[in-house]
Amino acid sequence: MSKLWQKDYSTHALLEEFTVGRDTELDNRLLPSDCLASLAHARGLEKAGLLTQGEFKDLKAGLLQIMEEFASGELVIQRSDEDCHTAIENRLWELCGEAGKKIHTGRSRNDQVITALRVAGRGELLRILENLGTLVKALANFAEKNQGVPMPGRTHTQTGMPSSVGLWAAAFAEELLDDGALVRQALDLFNQGSLGSAASYGVPLPLDRELTSSLLGFAKVQNNVLYVNNSRGKYESIILDALDQVGLTLSKLAQELILFSLPEFGYFTLPLELTTGSSIMPQKKNPDGLELTRGKS
Repeated sequence: MSKLWQKDYSTHALLEEFTVGRDTELDNRLLPSDCLASLAHARGLEKAGLLTQGEFKDLKAGLLQIMEEFASGELVIQRSDEDCHTAIENRLWELCGEAGKKIHTGRSRNDQVITALRVAGRGELLRILENLGTLVKALANFAEKNQGVPMPGRTHTQTGMPSSVGLWAAAFAEELLDDGALVRQALDLFNQGSLGSAASYGVPLPLDRELTSSLLGFAKVQNNVLYVNNSRGKYESIILDALDQVGLTLSKLAQELILFSLPEFGYFTLPLELTTGSSIMPQKKNPDGLELTRGKS
């Protein structure tokens, strides 16, 4: 099967192994998003008169079939496929013939990658925000329920002033709300349409970038085609910065739960089903989940 850039030579297996690495793991997660982006692109090509209605119908059916094959496990991206973009287009050639060969018209793998990452990443960010909301709600309810339960307020781990379990839990709830605001800002940046930017300089074709962005549910088009490609990696790093803050908050929460559930403190008791035991010390209840949360931050 040919690669999107294929010329009159093949890449050495050593270079292919070195450059591909574990990319197939991510490609197998990106395939549905890339299919959706390809479907929007095909609709744009039809509007521009570069595909007939019949060709668009064939491509739509082909892309939906590819998604079904992927969902059933029939289609799995292999290293020999190069990536999900090449695999999808090769499969479209098989399913749709000449129409399948037209799907790459006016499109570079640059904006394919960016768009697939944004479609998939947007879903992940929304899932993270939903989970943060669930945790904030749980902490807020716990704080309200225990607002009158006394608990020493500590600074430098030393006993400082009288406080309450409610104040302790509510502090983390409010901190996570702020962390969530950072994640939402990252989502707003990420939620911009990139299709039509090609390899940084657009294409001399009447492609409707507003249409494809709207079809994919993006809030707006990222206007400057050079900036679209320059933002590749930048936006992802902004997301990581926001998630760093979430991780630091969770690390602090985990550390205090570990500390305050020690017999020497006894403020909290961890559920047995959320701990592991020791192979030699039967009295142990190891807070592995909390320790990994702290360590991975």
